[in-house]
Amino acid sequence: MATTADIRNGLVINFNHDLFQIVEFQHVKPGKGAAFVRTKLKSLTSGKVLDNTFNSGVTILPVRVERRKFQFLYKDEAGFNFMDNETFDQINLSEKLVSAADLMKEGQEVEILINAETETPLSCELPAFVELEVTYSEPGIRGDTANSPKKKVEVATGATIMVPLFIEQGDKIRVDTRTYDYVERVK
Repeated sequence: MATTADIRNGLVINFNHDLFQIVEFQHVKPGKGAAFVRTKLKSLTSGKVLDNTFNSGVTILPVRVERRKFQFLYKDEAGFNFMDNETFDQINLSEKLVSAADLMKEGQEVEILINAETETPLSCELPAFVELEVTYSEPGIRGDTANSPKKKVEVATGATIMVPLFIEQGDKIRVDTRTYDYVERVK
């Protein structure tokens, strides 16, 4: 058992007969009335995000989860196949459990959240930044530079990213997997 004082980002709790991960939280102590905790919860089964407010001091049910390193092997009709880096066991995850799947390349190391009590995978998270090669890029138009212009490029995994005009086909770029934003060009 835990209380709202134990809430932190990334904590997995059992709430309304489902497993939720806390994405954001904010302790609020208004001038009048009792304190409360405003949270954003992401369902690990459906992927939906909902806002919820807990009164201060309410008990919550945390779930013990482990983060294990896996390597992405390949995708087939059953889903995504991963291999545990330590035991070499392979698991298959459905597409809804993998966030930013179109930025994942073969051989990529990822973290999979596993429920420690039932040994079931809950979700798959890529590193915060990945380096990808640009496979298709339209040429930038000269003189089109008002308001920091961007153009669409396609990367090796098939995802479409908005980048500055100077990025060309064959360049390697660093992409933020949480927001799909271009970060920098990699040498």
